[in-house]
This record gives sequence, structure tokens and C-alpha cells, in this order.
Amino acid sequence: MKRYAYRAKDRKTGQVLKGSIQAESERAAGKLLLERGYMPDKLREEGEGILAALNNKVTTKDKIVFSRQFATLIGAGLPLANALRTIAEQTQNKAMRTVIEELLADVEAGKSLGDAMVKHPKVFNKVYLALVRAGEMSGTLDDSLKRLAVQQEKDAAMMSKIRGAMTYPAIVLVVIVLVVGFMMFTVVPQVEKLYDDLRQELPFLTAFLVGMTAFVIEFWWLVAIILAALVWFFLQFRKTPTGVKFMATFKLNVPVFKGLFRELYMARFARTAQILLSTGVAMLDTMEISGESMNNVVVQKSVDEAAEMVRSGKALSESLKGKPYIVLLVPQMASIGEQSGKIDEMLGKAAQVFEDELDEKLKMISTMIEPILMVVLGVVAGGMVGAILFPIYALVGSI
Repeated sequence: MKRYAYRAKDRKTGQVLKGSIQAESERAAGKLLLERGYMPDKLREEGEGILAALNNKVTTKDKIVFSRQFATLIGAGLPLANALRTIAEQTQNKAMRTVIEELLADVEAGKSLGDAMVKHPKVFNKVYLALVRAGEMSGTLDDSLKRLAVQQEKDAAMMSKIRGAMTYPAIVLVVIVLVVGFMMFTVVPQVEKLYDDLRQELPFLTAFLVGMTAFVIEFWWLVAIILAALVWFFLQFRKTPTGVKFMATFKLNVPVFKGLFRELYMARFARTAQILLSTGVAMLDTMEISGESMNNVVVQKSVDEAAEMVRSGKALSESLKGKPYIVLLVPQMASIGEQSGKIDEMLGKAAQVFEDELDEKLKMISTMIEPILMVVLGVVAGGMVGAILFPIYALVGSI
């Protein structure tokens, strides 16, 4: 489908509207506008350049803003169609505006909001759909949307903290690689020339660096092909079932960071389950959706196995206990919730514990990474000094 930018007049209000719409052709786009009660004034196909592609991506922030605005308008008593139309007019992101306009068209055609959102799985995941449908059935759609916005904000905040913890070491490692590369391709050849002029034999470490540098310079194309092939094969491997399972297992067991990932997955599971159960979603549906929300097939398998036990009549706490990578606190809090009749509330408290522990682990890892990087930097610097400066000093001393 192509995307067309339009300017049209609302037949009922006379208001001039601007936006974009997806259609097979310009004629089809005009027909869709007429069906929505708009009189097209201008209609043109949008460009597909780099900037357009960047602006055609729905971000987490876009979804949070949409959920907040939608909840506010619905809570104020506006009908669904009017609320969607108002939000579409205020949305700057073209991709998000197009999604909202399509939701509006489906709602005006008689579909429920949940059924309209099914057509956009990349924007509205299963958690979102389940909460919207539960809100529609119970008449608490505004409350469901507020809960969704809160959950999205918490997920975004956690991922931002994790990326922040990874950014500093990544930058330092890149700088180390660039410095080593600069030294190898500029300084090392000069040392080799100096030794050749004086007819002296290179020390072992310097000779090793000289040989490596010469190989890279002469066979740079081969090195580039090998690196590109390794990256390509790794990216393809990640998409296979074996690769997906390998990466999921690696995250759960990688030294230093394994505790971080386990806390993250448990926080996601408990928080999602709490929100779904509190809005009236069935237990089995809650476990299925919560398992998928973790985005880790290994932990999801444990949740799916627990769901089968729940299906056979066992309690949630008993079903989760002893499952691989399910932290003991989850079944313990679930057991308390089953006894008190407040299982959603107890899972919410478990999620808060995991989120707090996640913050502490992030701070601890950030503190640990600095001295580790300093040691790595010291080893690299020492190696370069030993390979470059010491041979020069040795030559000077022998003259």
C-alpha cells in the first residue's frame, strides 16, 4: 500500500483537516476520504526517503502519549470516534496518525476498538489488546488505557536504564579499538622502519604486531569479507529457532549480567500478570500473554508448562514453583495472594521488588564496570608500550 498526504474539509463541521492515509492508489485514497465524510482538497503520494522512513516508525513514546490522551478523552465522556479523531489531529508522527485514522475508520464502520486494533500487531501487542477488550467489556476502558500507559512507561524506563549501563563500556571499548588501530597502522610501521635502518632484530611482541599490521594492510579485503560474513551469519543464526533459544539462554546465564536479565523478566511477568488479572482477564489467558511479554523463549517455556498445570486444576503458586528461571519470590507472593484473594495485588508487589532490585543491580554493575575497564585499558596500554616504546628505548640505549 502507498501513503498519501491529504488536505480535506469535514462535510459536517466545515473544518479543514490535514493528515495521511494508506491506500492502493490515489483514487482509492480519495474514495476512503469521501467514505469518512471528508471532501478532499489536495492529495499527493508521500516520499519514501530516509527522513520519511524515520518518521514512519511508531515509537514507545508515541504509544504512551496515545494511551494517555485516549484515556483522558474517554474518561471525559467523549465517544470513541470523537476521541480518536481529536487525537489524530494532534498527532505529529505520520505513522501513528495513519494507525489512528484506520482505527477511526473501523470504529465508525461498527467494529469494536479491540477488533480494530488487531490489524496493527506491531503497534498494539497482545497485552494491549487484552486490556482494551477487558476495558470495553467492563466499561472501564479509560482505566485500562491508563494502566497500559503506566506499564509502557515502566518498561521504557527499565530498558533506558539498561541501555544506559551498557553505553559507557561500549564507548570505552570502541575508543580502545580505535586507539589500538591508530597505533598499529601509524606508529608500528615507523618502529619497523627504524629497526630496518639500524639492521636490528625486532622484539617478539613488536614483530607480532608488525606481522599482523602487514597482513591486514595486504589482505584488507579478505578481513572485510570474513568480518561481514561472520556478522551476516550471526544475524541469520539469531533468527533461527536454535539461535533464538541460544540467545535467550545466554542472557540468562551470562556472567555479571545474568541476575540483571532474570530480574527484568520476572518484573515483566509479574507486572503484566498483575495488570491483566486486575482488569478481569482469565488466568490462562493472563499466563499466555504474560509469558509472551517477557520476550525470552526459555522463560516463556517455563510459564507455558505452569499454565498447563493450572489448566489441569493446580494453583498458580504450585504450578510456578520449581520451574527453571522462575524466581522463588513469584510463587511465594502468588501463594499469599491466593490465600488472601488478592493475587493481582501480590504480583504487583513482587513486580515492585524486582524493579527495585533491578535498579540496585544496575547501579552495582555500573560501579563494577569502571574498574574492570580501567584494568582492560591498562593491559592494552601496557601491551602497546611494551611493543613500541620499549624497543625504541632499547635502541637508544644500545647506540
